[in-house]
Amino acid sequence: MNLIDQIEEFADELTNIRQDLHAHPELGFQEERTSSVVADLLESWGIDTHRGIGKTGVIGVIHGAKPGRTIGLRADMDALPIQEETNLAYGSKNPGVMHACGHDGHTTMLLGAARYLADTKDFDGKVVLIFQPAEEGLGGARAMLADKLFERFPCDEVYGLHNWPGASQYQVGIKPGKAMAGADFFDIKVIGLGSHGARPQDCRDPILATTALVQGLQSIVSRNLDPNDPVVVSVTQFHSGSAYNVIPGEAIISGTVRMFSDELRAIIRTRINEISEGVAAMYGVKVEVDIRNIFTPLINDTTLSKAFADLARDIVGDAKVTVGGDPVTGSEDFADMLNVVPGAYFTIGHQGTAALHNSAFTFDDRILPLGATLLARIAETRTAQLG
Repeated sequence: MNLIDQIEEFADELTNIRQDLHAHPELGFQEERTSSVVADLLESWGIDTHRGIGKTGVIGVIHGAKPGRTIGLRADMDALPIQEETNLAYGSKNPGVMHACGHDGHTTMLLGAARYLADTKDFDGKVVLIFQPAEEGLGGARAMLADKLFERFPCDEVYGLHNWPGASQYQVGIKPGKAMAGADFFDIKVIGLGSHGARPQDCRDPILATTALVQGLQSIVSRNLDPNDPVVVSVTQFHSGSAYNVIPGEAIISGTVRMFSDELRAIIRTRINEISEGVAAMYGVKVEVDIRNIFTPLINDTTLSKAFADLARDIVGDAKVTVGGDPVTGSEDFADMLNVVPGAYFTIGHQGTAALHNSAFTFDDRILPLGATLLARIAETRTAQLG
């Protein structure tokens, strides 16, 4: 691999940073220690640093040798509400919180790129370092945008990355166009009439109605949408009742919808409401529906995806770059930034021992110099081309 020599020289320091962040994970919008570590390091490298963007986000700005265009580089910082089960020496010290998605690695990669770029300044224009809070469904990107991220720190292009334990070691992937799904979360409350379990004739059973509702929701994908459109509707929670001999008064279901266009989002929302209204009429219950837009579909700019792929080939070789493939039904709120500024989102494969969001997930520190190199080269290459 054609890694940047300076980054390889401080690779051990990057590993130490990553493992420290891993040992002290913080949930979304609670990344006080993490953002402080990031900001302190940026300031120690002479980088113009701004704290508290989008609550706990951090921005660094590096000025190149000459005026020119501006490239944004983004990493996420938050952890997940998962109890770690890796038995690592640097495992989570915060019970019930774990870096099970590798955001500690993403943050460290961007720090590595930042240190190198601040040392060399071998580019025109500016590089904006975006350390984002609360990616895991809490709207961290939207919080930074609401805090006027790109008005205060304008960018011509923006790039982000994610580790990928399902791919081979050092495999770099980019999907031009539709890359990751948008997502809605929903909560539906069914309000009936409770009764003694031995006298069902006295009730309007919310469990019976909700069971029918769950089955009805599964018909949306199979009977209302084109089978060529990848869509997921999943009910992931069902809560009701508290005793063996009591028919409860209400039931609540929750879940998620994944789609790749706002048109599909609108169709699915309409059908959820229509099916809920039908169940309410059929079973004589009241149904309250709450659907929330959590993630935007992630669409990579096709031209910038090609430019990134060409750059990546120079670093890892042709065989280690994958372009295209099926879009992923997982979601990523970097999509909201791509809705404002063109850019691309790529993946780096590694030999992790478990899938993302798993209590046994481990991050392979050997890919830290590669991630830092890719981010740094994007900044140097794209500022030169734009200039």
